[in-house]
Amino acid sequence: MEYDYLIKFLTLGNSGVGKTSFLHQYTDGKFLSKFISTVGIDFKEKRLVFKNNGRSHRIHLQIWDTAGQERFRSLTTSFYRDAMGFILLFDLTNEESFLDVTNWLFQLKAHAYSENPDIILCGNKVDLDDKRVITEENAKELATFYKLPYLETSAATGQNINRAIDTLLELVMTRIETDTDRTLSLGNRKEIHHLPDDRNDIFSRCQC
Repeated sequence: MEYDYLIKFLTLGNSGVGKTSFLHQYTDGKFLSKFISTVGIDFKEKRLVFKNNGRSHRIHLQIWDTAGQERFRSLTTSFYRDAMGFILLFDLTNEESFLDVTNWLFQLKAHAYSENPDIILCGNKVDLDDKRVITEENAKELATFYKLPYLETSAATGQNINRAIDTLLELVMTRIETDTDRTLSLGNRKEIHHLPDDRNDIFSRCQC
């Protein structure tokens, strides 16, 4: 299937929050029960049709999986500027991962395509209710403070995984479509490297 847009998302969060399992559940519909720490960066791909305002767009979605360990931080931050949307995950059973959300957001503002990038916050492992230490109220309060959409997800059951990606994709596509007058198109396929704000343009590249 040909596509209209190549969209790149980046997952962020501490090691062990479930970023890799989140991706596998979304792209393959499978849960990785065995913990495998990502070394550096990896990615998964999926083709889909996005419908908005009566229009359909064929999307080739790349979701980059980043390592959460500090020693890989300088490597992963180099990918921030090429991403159009960010999935920031924390573990509902791990308080440290929740407290570190602020640090991840600080890095995003420093390295992403703008100071106000499109981000969705996900509290992962909602299926482990008996081990939960972060309440939904506290998580929503943090999301509201930073003006982020918030969803509670489970890579094990698939709960809200598709909804999280769809929510982020809607934010990104809305940003693209509301700035079409600044889009430089050299063909019918567009690879969006940067999203527009007061300082950035959309760059489109022919994939012919």
